[in-house]
Amino acid sequence: MLNLPPCRIGLFGIGLDTYWPQFVGLRDRLVGYLSEVENKISRPGVEVVNLGLVDTPEKAMDAGHQFRREDVDMIFLHVTTYALSSTVLPVVRRAKVPVVVLNLSPESAIDYASFNAMGDRTAMTGEWLAHCSACSVPEIANVFRRSGISFAQITGRLRGDAQCDSEIDAWIDAAKVAYAMAHNRLGLMGHYYGGMLDIASDTTLQCAAFGGHIELLEVDELSALRREIGADAIATRVEEFYERFDVQPDCPREELERAARTSLALDALVARHQLGSLAYYYMGTGNADNEDAISSIILGNSLLTARGIPVAGEYEVKNVQAMKIMDLFDAGGSFTEFYAMDWSDDIVLMGHDGPGHIAIAQGKIKVRPLKVFHGKVGRGLSVEMSVQHGPVTLLSVVENPSGGLFLLAAEGESVPGPILEIGNTNSRYRFPIGARQFVNSWNSHGPAHHCAVGVGHIVHKLEKLAALLGMRIEVVCRGELS
Repeated sequence: MLNLPPCRIGLFGIGLDTYWPQFVGLRDRLVGYLSEVENKISRPGVEVVNLGLVDTPEKAMDAGHQFRREDVDMIFLHVTTYALSSTVLPVVRRAKVPVVVLNLSPESAIDYASFNAMGDRTAMTGEWLAHCSACSVPEIANVFRRSGISFAQITGRLRGDAQCDSEIDAWIDAAKVAYAMAHNRLGLMGHYYGGMLDIASDTTLQCAAFGGHIELLEVDELSALRREIGADAIATRVEEFYERFDVQPDCPREELERAARTSLALDALVARHQLGSLAYYYMGTGNADNEDAISSIILGNSLLTARGIPVAGEYEVKNVQAMKIMDLFDAGGSFTEFYAMDWSDDIVLMGHDGPGHIAIAQGKIKVRPLKVFHGKVGRGLSVEMSVQHGPVTLLSVVENPSGGLFLLAAEGESVPGPILEIGNTNSRYRFPIGARQFVNSWNSHGPAHHCAVGVGHIVHKLEKLAALLGMRIEVVCRGELS
């Protein structure tokens, strides 16, 4: 994937220029608050564009133009004190990027006794104005709504408020994901699995919703790259397989070498096209080289997925987008589908053949030889894993029949217990609404039969991503299990 420059986050505060000569030191205090906010949002992968205090309509016009020139991806508006909405609307209207309104009080409460003992009512008013961030938020909200501008709010304390800090972090994480998706290069290799009507995707719609570029690839190119791989490189990659996987004793050496050759060719293919994700499927029937490549692809795809280049089988374009999103949130993003229901334990078994995400596995992923790949041509090595026990999030990118895309998400838990030892990824998932209601509710939204699973509960971040993308999100269930 391309090495991206940092995501750019805009920041400005607001005030009223009339106040500055009236209340000594007020402006400096507010600028100090804004500096604290800048420190909160500064982090690796983010460049903060801080335009300071905007306190007149003229400065607001200039700020809107500057945010456009600086190519910011979103804006934090820190409401430092009362300000006229005419100092806000020109900025956001011109910038044309999502805006989050920060209504953050500098302290938990005004010290009423000290405040009322000040004696100088002018100084008292200045002190109050240093704490009245909440005052103009209704005015701003009113003007945004009447102007058709979507916005989000974070209300709390500037200092020592973990909930506010978490919300700010989540918005920045979502902005970084949206930015990365807009620059992602998705490779599509092969063709759809015949008869899976749910998998067919509108790739133009994907680019319109998420951005990025889709590169169409030939399996023949992968096969040609395989022929260039030398014996020494293959031996080294086999050693890596033993380090990264729990290779079972019945895995033939020749199958490991075949998988190593394909893995190295995949790495070369990804580098050549600067891919950040890949979806593929190919029968290879009638072409020995192509069948050899496709039937030995699973271990290499698992290594790519672990490197942040998720790979989805069965040419599942929508689902590789979901996997990429989950991986960009550092949640993993493994390819999965419904396997079976366990009514005794009220759980849903979910998994898939093909690659697994090493970073979110419960223990080392097992490598097993298979005599057949069910429903597919060939034989070879496959991976068997369960997702780490604990909180998980499921995500699906769904095509809306009436147009556009939406996100479908659910939170649950990966729980210990017996799995199907068939050389596939599979896990046991429990949901707070129960297995029956979860399955009915999930399916009612009409997703494809695949989805992405990642560790942790991140629906609150997915909701922010959806807001940044102007996309609907449906949440089936959320929260910790009782």
